[in-house]
Amino acid sequence: MADAKPAPEEGAGEPKKKSKLPLLLGAVLAVVLGGGSFFAVWSGMILAPSAGGEHAAAEPEVEPMAETEFVALTPMVLSVGAESRRHLRFTASVEVGAARREEVEHLMPRILDVLNSYLRAVDARDLEDPTALVRLRSQMLRRVQVVTGEGRVRDLLITEFVLS
Repeated sequence: MADAKPAPEEGAGEPKKKSKLPLLLGAVLAVVLGGGSFFAVWSGMILAPSAGGEHAAAEPEVEPMAETEFVALTPMVLSVGAESRRHLRFTASVEVGAARREEVEHLMPRILDVLNSYLRAVDARDLEDPTALVRLRSQMLRRVQVVTGEGRVRDLLITEFVLS
């Protein structure tokens, strides 16, 4: 009887199914904790800058704008290139301080002359380059500032630059 084998139990051939309850509980717990953490941070209960216990909206301090006026330049149409078949339509404004407006308006013929002379001297191939406008703008602003004197003109705003 030493060789007697125990009788096989019923259902021993089938593996026991694992319960999906722990996986389901883990997923539900993760969603609840994630949502609770999001709400705590979003509402400012945690990780919020302390403002004396109050939820005050911090507005950045903005300096008041200096009094600025814009003086429109007379629109110009220039022939470009040696053959003069192409034309440049140019319109701009200069940004000046309110106290300097009359001085800049008085110098307008000189400003138009220096811009006209500069734009006629520029090669047509340079005007077709997409990055040329930035370079041309800085060159024109510098020339306008030389004509008007330091501190009168703050910026040159190009409103129309069409090569046809």
